[in-house]
Amino acid sequence: MDIFKKLEITIPFSEALQQIPSYAKFLKELLMKKRKYIDKETIEVQGNYSAIIQKMLPPKLQDLGSFTIPCTIGELEVGRALIDLGASISLMPMSMFKKIKRLELKPTRMTLQLADRYLKYPFGVDEDVIVKVDKFLFPVDFVIMEMEENGDAPLILGRPFMKTTRILIDVENGKLKLRVQDEEVYFDVSNVTS
Repeated sequence: MDIFKKLEITIPFSEALQQIPSYAKFLKELLMKKRKYIDKETIEVQGNYSAIIQKMLPPKLQDLGSFTIPCTIGELEVGRALIDLGASISLMPMSMFKKIKRLELKPTRMTLQLADRYLKYPFGVDEDVIVKVDKFLFPVDFVIMEMEENGDAPLILGRPFMKTTRILIDVENGKLKLRVQDEEVYFDVSNVTS
């Protein structure tokens, strides 16, 4: 890779636009070792090229893990709920549903296909469950199913919740922001994730 740091090619911009496909092919052949080069070999390049190839990669940062937020449903302190951009629904385990007294389970014909292609059939849906996050109250439709209750984050809040709360996640700074009208609440997700 040191050879690429020292490689300098000069070409007028108009010609560079025409040469990009052939130049890309040339680099690909070098990198894939389809084209052999000899150390200190001079490679003739047609035209006057003007580009410097350097290895400029951003620094690698730590993994923040999963994003979770503290929440409450009625009088039940849920603890932390997982914010899942990959989930199109919000999920609640049946064991937690039984702890919350006022909830109403409506039957559903929904079938969930998990990542491992396994099919799960939920018990039902509970609509407009009020979830309290900090000082805000949000209505959430939960799909109730038999599943192991994760002690760290027993609820999964999917994309509909994220849209309702107008959530913004700043991965670089480890901050999560919920917004309701003109009010905002911030969470530091860099220290509270597992």
